[in-house]
Amino acid sequence: MDPKPIKRSENIMKLSREHHFSLLFCWKIREGIKKKTVPWRMIQYVRYFWDAHLQPHFKEEETILFAPLQDEMVGKAIAEHEAIQQGIEALYVLPEENAADTLAKFADQLDKHVRYEERELFPHLERTLTEAQLEAIGVQLNALPADPLKDDYEDEFWKEKSASL
Repeated sequence: MDPKPIKRSENIMKLSREHHFSLLFCWKIREGIKKKTVPWRMIQYVRYFWDAHLQPHFKEEETILFAPLQDEMVGKAIAEHEAIQQGIEALYVLPEENAADTLAKFADQLDKHVRYEERELFPHLERTLTEAQLEAIGVQLNALPADPLKDDYEDEFWKEKSASL
């Protein structure tokens, strides 16, 4: 039996759509690992995705969505953001022989974080914040430059039959 889709406040829907994009990113990393892609290719993709998507997303969450409520659940998400950033920075200096395992752990870490926010934190915020606070968050998020979710990274290693060349 498939779980029902999560009903999300329209005011924070933008962030949920970005979460879906992050889960797809994790899938691509896992596909690259399965296909034995040379790790530096995947690490370059991580760098691209961090700069273009994850870092701006984390900033939006921390400065807009999390701002009205500083509780334990928000603190956990912020700590996970910091751990994910540290994990990405560690990838840049990683010895090649450890890279595939570390990339897999990173994908699992990000996947787990996104699912925490979607299944626990966002519902908590929707219950805890007032409608006026949620609307103010929506106004701020919608005032940001509209950047359609796209992944225009040229090296599509996850699509290759054998990506290790």
